[in-house]
Amino acid sequence: MDTVAVSGLKKSYDGFTAVDGVSFSIGRGEIFGLLGPNGAGKTTTIKMLSGLSRSSSGDVKIMGRDVVRKTLEVKRLIGVVPETSNLYPELTSLENLVFAGRLYGMKTAEARAKAEELLRVFGLEEKRNAPFGSLSGGMKRRLTVAASLIHEPPVLFLDEPTTGLDVMSARGLREIIQSLKGRGTTILLTTHYIDEADRLCDRVGIIVKGKIIAIDTPDGLKKSIAAKKAVDIKIVAPGPEVEDRLRLLAGNAYEVERRERFYRFHVGNINSFLAEFSALARDNGLEIESIDTVTPSLEDAFVEITGLHREVMVEEKHAH
Repeated sequence: MDTVAVSGLKKSYDGFTAVDGVSFSIGRGEIFGLLGPNGAGKTTTIKMLSGLSRSSSGDVKIMGRDVVRKTLEVKRLIGVVPETSNLYPELTSLENLVFAGRLYGMKTAEARAKAEELLRVFGLEEKRNAPFGSLSGGMKRRLTVAASLIHEPPVLFLDEPTTGLDVMSARGLREIIQSLKGRGTTILLTTHYIDEADRLCDRVGIIVKGKIIAIDTPDGLKKSIAAKKAVDIKIVAPGPEVEDRLRLLAGNAYEVERRERFYRFHVGNINSFLAEFSALARDNGLEIESIDTVTPSLEDAFVEITGLHREVMVEEKHAH
């Protein structure tokens, strides 16, 4: 039996459909990622899965329990880490964890023992008596994850877990997520960071405008576009006239795009392309720094599958 089973999930507000017939399942101990731009319906999906919002139609079962009919049972089985931390700024780290445990019906002594253990696991022992409001962004995120685990739930929902964190804090949080998977926790995370989905997730569902348009392993998604070969070429000091010649070479047969420090050619046959390019370079005296054939990345797969530009995924919510 799947730990999480979602079927035909839909949510509409005043004629606007935020989530449109989403279906997926998550096996025990699997990390499943919902990958999509901001506004794609990821947070709305998590709210429906955790019983915080009622769906317009569709079914959600967590470990066989219907989220609508067995809401209280389901809430004991899940931990939820919202995109914005929901702990109390005036309470200390320890007090926040104990309070979270009491909300789940734990006795104070039991909640306190578990809280002390989680502070050790999450490297926050030194901050046990510091008010939550005084912690750094990375520490706040770690404590929020710790609070969601106080009642030892078998299922964890993480909404944009590393948004706004610095590189080191994000890396530390990803390591914690991996260790939870190692303990058998089933994890659903939403993200608009393609690299994060690639590194963390066993499978990824790509969601755009409320619809899941592809579900596969990161490698499976990459292989789905592997027929499209690419070559990256760095040219020493390319001027505007070089770019014109490259576009002329591309013509109908190839697609060329200018990246930060190189040109990427999408080609059918690499050998015939390289022969043509070598002739062009020789005839025009181009100095080549490097030529690399490219294995498609998850970002390439995302762009190909969705038709969206890669810049869409780096727009933060405040940009809207």
